Amino acid sequence: MIVIKYILLILIVVFSSYIGILLGQRYVMRVKELKEVKMAFSIFLSKIKFTYEALPQVFGEIATSIKGNIGSIFQQASQNMKQQEAGMAWEKALEETKTNLTSEDIEVLKGLSPLLGKVDLEGQAREITLVDTFLDTQLEKAEEMCRKNNKLYKNLGVTVGIAIAIIMI
Repeated sequence: MIVIKYILLILIVVFSSYIGILLGQRYVMRVKELKEVKMAFSIFLSKIKFTYEALPQVFGEIATSIKGNIGSIFQQASQNMKQQEAGMAWEKALEETKTNLTSEDIEVLKGLSPLLGKVDLEGQAREITLVDTFLDTQLEKAEEMCRKNNKLYKNLGVTVGIAIAIIMI
């Protein structure tokens, strides 16, 4: 009977630690996704400056280059551009695709949509550069939050698990 009790206590500590790790992982994934968005925008900028390809094709190529949630955004936007104008397709893809980005990050990315496909190449390049600059700020904030909160949630998970185990003893 005592062995079962200690096994359950150990499982409680392990389970709560795992929950803490999962909660902290959201912040790590946000940083990763923001870096992927920046990489996608650099590909986007290069493609529109040097290849003169249509936006749906460029977005499709970015989606194949970048996997995961960010690639899904570009893939969805490429699909949406078949029925909608580019700006609306981009916004719809941002809203429909599940990511670890915050609403503030999404709003920064939506800043690209009003001029997407409506201005000349130089105008689009300037808009991409501007959004990329805003993303730098978001990335700095995300990295700071990751440093603080990732460690906090991991420690909190372990602490809560140990506290529950002590109470149950």
